[in-house]
Amino acid sequence: MNNGGHMNNGEYYVDDEDSEMVLLLQKLNVSKPVAKTLACLLTAEKITSREVEMMSRLRQPEVSIAMTYLQKNNWVEVEEVKKKQGKGRPIKVYTLTVPMDDIIDTIEQKVISENQMMLENIERLKGLS
Repeated sequence: MNNGGHMNNGEYYVDDEDSEMVLLLQKLNVSKPVAKTLACLLTAEKITSREVEMMSRLRQPEVSIAMTYLQKNNWVEVEEVKKKQGKGRPIKVYTLTVPMDDIIDTIEQKVISENQMMLENIERLKGLS
């Protein structure tokens, strides 16, 4: 594990630096689960959804929804790994497949596009009054 999470009783948690990233992403209309999941993905090369749950303190359904969103944007790759012992579903291991800079650029383009639409609506309103 590298930038970000800190260890507490042998477990990593998203720290203050990550929290700032999470807050900034949320201010840019990125959902809290997606923002927290991204922060977790940045701390490790490969990470399981269970590890994301523990690090981010998100519930399993929130992590699942966030990972689905990240997969739809082609930002993460999922690999199913069979458990070494016992039965049950394979463990899903996630890897961030694009640099965070690319994700930020995508968010930036979305913000610019949304603001442009708002400005166009303001101009239309001015034309109607």
